[in-house]
Amino acid sequence: MIENLKAEIDELVPDMVAMRRDLHEHPELSFEEVRTSGIIAGRLKKLGLEVQTGIAKTGVVGLLQGGQRSDTSRTIAIRADIDALPIHEQNTVEYRSQNDGVMHACGHDGHTAIALAVADILTRHRDELKGDVKFIFQPAEERIGGAKPMVEAGVMQGVDGVIGLHLFSNYPIGLVGVRAGTVFASADHMDIIIKGKGGHAAMPHGAVDPIVISSYVIQALQTLISRETSPFSPAVITIGTINGGTAFNIIPEEVTLTGTMRAYTKEHRAYLLKRIPEIINGVASAMGGSCEVHFHEGCPPCINNPEMTEYVHRAAIETVGEEHVDSSENIQTTGSDDMGYFLDAVPGCYFVVGMGNEQKETTFPHHHPRFNLDEDALPIAAEVLIRSAVSFLNR
Repeated sequence: MIENLKAEIDELVPDMVAMRRDLHEHPELSFEEVRTSGIIAGRLKKLGLEVQTGIAKTGVVGLLQGGQRSDTSRTIAIRADIDALPIHEQNTVEYRSQNDGVMHACGHDGHTAIALAVADILTRHRDELKGDVKFIFQPAEERIGGAKPMVEAGVMQGVDGVIGLHLFSNYPIGLVGVRAGTVFASADHMDIIIKGKGGHAAMPHGAVDPIVISSYVIQALQTLISRETSPFSPAVITIGTINGGTAFNIIPEEVTLTGTMRAYTKEHRAYLLKRIPEIINGVASAMGGSCEVHFHEGCPPCINNPEMTEYVHRAAIETVGEEHVDSSENIQTTGSDDMGYFLDAVPGCYFVVGMGNEQKETTFPHHHPRFNLDEDALPIAAEVLIRSAVSFLNR
């Protein structure tokens, strides 16, 4: 392991914070991260890494070759997401977003700054590395659209393991969460069109009311959770929008619903994707209507490999102490992250680092206009990544 690692990280903290704040001040939406990608590529090239740009439009990859690599060497990938959200920031910090209506409200500015710091330190010690490190800066995580095209472009070829992290505001500062198995749920978006027969609201017997059908569809979908899903296999179906009708005394021709479905296993996800249209078709046809169901593929669940998780778990203990490492179910969330595509490609581990601090007002939930980071979490996250990567390569 690198001697005096904590001291080296401490030296980089001012630069890490400055980078994070610069990115926060200039956020960019999914697939529009031109400035962000340019900064990342410039930093990696300055470090002497082999750099590829324009992957999945705005993605960047940097390859660090270890000085002690051999025919039996392994390659580890470190992934960070780089995009922001369409949110108007309400924080009054001096580095608040200068791009009105766009905000880093999920910590991706921190993730990017952390990964760049890790690249800096590992480059200093490249002669000690027995393998290679591939840094993947992924666009469009918020749209769940950047990871899959990066994998399809071949960025995981030759990679033996992958690690990444998410800063969490609902976790207290100083805590690291590491757990094998599923930690983030899958996510799929659905559009549902319920078709009926329009008519006068005072004469419903001459019409087929898609609003009434929609109400039954919404209730019926919940039976997939309450009656067809094991209590030990978390899943969520939520209808987020209902649109239909033009006036109080008119039965409309159709109603449009949109929603999301989350599951914790690939098998359960496939089952629900099959059963949802069956339920909707059954309800609609039984009530004299019809329907169309369109799914927009989101991302698979994030499932941590036990061996890779062990590397990260040991690194976390070395970083913050065993009493500050959480491996309980508290780590699991029905939120989603397209890190799942990288974890599907090779064995990996996605862990969480706490940054919630009420005194610094960093406990607002992700995607909130007051979301902000406790920057004391940045060096913790960097150290866990570095220790995990070196341990994996040098084992």
